[in-house]
Amino acid sequence: MPKAPARKAPARRKPRARKTSNGKSLKIFAGISIFLLFFGSIYHYRNGIAYYLGFKSHKLPKTEAEQKRLSDVRNFQVLSKYPDKVVGFDISQYQGEINWNEVQYVENTYKLGFVFIRATAGKDVKDACFKSNWASAKDKKIIRGAYHYYRPNENSLEQAENFIKTVKLQKGDLPPVLDIESLPKNQPMDSLKSGLRRWLKRVDSHYKVKPIIYSGEKYYNAFLKEEFSEYTFWIANYNFFVEDLKDDWLFWQFTEKASVAGIPGNVDLNIYNGTPKQLSYLTIN
Repeated sequence: MPKAPARKAPARRKPRARKTSNGKSLKIFAGISIFLLFFGSIYHYRNGIAYYLGFKSHKLPKTEAEQKRLSDVRNFQVLSKYPDKVVGFDISQYQGEINWNEVQYVENTYKLGFVFIRATAGKDVKDACFKSNWASAKDKKIIRGAYHYYRPNENSLEQAENFIKTVKLQKGDLPPVLDIESLPKNQPMDSLKSGLRRWLKRVDSHYKVKPIIYSGEKYYNAFLKEEFSEYTFWIANYNFFVEDLKDDWLFWQFTEKASVAGIPGNVDLNIYNGTPKQLSYLTIN
């Protein structure tokens, strides 16, 4: 008698993992958060974006527009936040020849009220365009200031004399500026600070006015803020998400990618932490 074929045991199905309501809620929450963050950012930068799309994009070559888009948006956002402050720029020989007849506004919107011009660097360098820029700013009736780029590994008093021999300050000019950005290679920080003090005191003694110190925010916080608290500061911070002018910043250099008619290429842009009248009080009289 033939045997009945053996029955195959039914294959066991793996239990399907149940989707928990918590997991689904987390995904929904994450999606909503991303949505709100995206549109919140657009709303926050609405003025800058509208300015860029309405004014800039059709006037720049596509590649250049792409490179400057974020910078232009932030620049306009920051400038529109401080309508009562004074906007200025700073230049050196690296800007090349400037058509001062056209220098009047930044982004064709905000009037320029002051300019810092590099005069010297180290113990023996004189900016090739300082003399012409210095005279042109005066002719243009833009409040002007001169700055010295400090080289940590060179003699501080020789650097001070280089600046003094080059810059003749007049009534209506801003106080002299010491630009310190670099760390020393062959000396401790204490020696650098002593050198900075020698420069500041020598220049103060000559012009009878306390100089301003320029530096980046990190350098300022780490090395200068506490030990040079008797001086005023011009601080550089280009962070896209920083839009607030701090109380202890006399000047804020908030971008290195601004556009000014008459100046080829990008320009550093600054805000003075005060009104036009207060800026006039800061000048030499």
